[in-house]
Amino acid sequence: MKIAVLGTGSVGPAVAAAFSGLGHDVVIGTRDPQATLARTGPGATGGPAFSQWHASHPQIGVVTLAEAAAAGDVVVNATNGTASLEALAAAGAENLAGKIVIDIANPLDFSKGFPPALNPVNDDSLGEQIQRAFPEAKVVKTLNTMTNSVMVDPMHVAGGDHTVFVSGNDAGAKGEVTQLLKALGHTDVLDLGDITTARGAEMILPLWLRIWGALGTGEFNFKVAR
Repeated sequence: MKIAVLGTGSVGPAVAAAFSGLGHDVVIGTRDPQATLARTGPGATGGPAFSQWHASHPQIGVVTLAEAAAAGDVVVNATNGTASLEALAAAGAENLAGKIVIDIANPLDFSKGFPPALNPVNDDSLGEQIQRAFPEAKVVKTLNTMTNSVMVDPMHVAGGDHTVFVSGNDAGAKGEVTQLLKALGHTDVLDLGDITTARGAEMILPLWLRIWGALGTGEFNFKVAR
């Protein structure tokens, strides 16, 4: 499968590397490929510089947002949530039409400092905003309730005994995304319902941030016991 990952922060490269490791043909989309490849400073969360990461993953192409979206059968939105709509517009509605768009971003608003607030919240979500902006895409919200290391290697937390959520309007798209999640090692995939249920998944983030603060690590996840 051809997978386009949009975003070059800490999440995008982690997800791109994981899907590439599963044998998929992966490209990363960014606004300015040359500037991104030239980055030598450490990542925002202390990870390796993008140039160093790419040297270890030369099979993953680094192209513009539009080129990535055009090439992918599936598009992963791993951009900064507050800029996701702008980034997806740059990727091109025509390049997203008819495709699954996996939204793993969170609309975190740091305008008043840390911890961030959510914007939108309660009666809307980023997942819904993306679906409205790109009605011909098949948006599936998932993976936004955990840190990137747990996204791509769920087995290292509680032996994988925890839950990942999916929200979306298209049952077939959710089924395909569920298979990708299971390929990553997720064993408990809970379908919350249509894209409006992304509100609940996104509203987990304030709790997630406070658990992270209490534990001093993001290496945890939620389990729905039933």
